[in-house]
Amino acid sequence: QVQLVESGGGLVQPGGSLRLSCAGSGFFFSLYGMRWYRQAPGKERELVAAISSTGGSTNYADSVKGRFTIFRDNTKNTMYLQMNSLKPEDTAVYYCNTVHAAMDYWGKGTLVTVSS
Repeated sequence: QVQLVESGGGLVQPGGSLRLSCAGSGFFFSLYGMRWYRQAPGKERELVAAISSTGGSTNYADSVKGRFTIFRDNTKNTMYLQMNSLKPEDTAVYYCNTVHAAMDYWGKGTLVTVSS
C-alpha cells in the first residue's frame, strides 16, 4: 500500500533553517508528482510547494517563494523541503502528498515550530 512518512520537523528560531523529508513506498515513486502542504493551528491546509515526477518542474506558494526549495531524490524514493529564513508564521504541521490511482495519499505530518 502507498505510504508517505515525513520527518525533520522541530523547533527553530526565526531566521533559522530546517530540512523536511518525505519517504514514499508502495508505489513507483519516480512516476508521480509530489506536494508539500501545511496546516497551521486554526487554519485550513494550504499548498506550500509541488514538484513534478522528474523534479524538473516546481511551484511554490507566494508566501514561501525565495525561502523554501522543494527537491527529490528518486533513487531514494524521497522528497525534501529545504526551509530557510523561517518566520513564526511558518509554524504548522507539514504534510507530504501524492495522487495515485485517482486517490489522495497523505503522510501523518511533521510539526515545525518557529519561535524564539
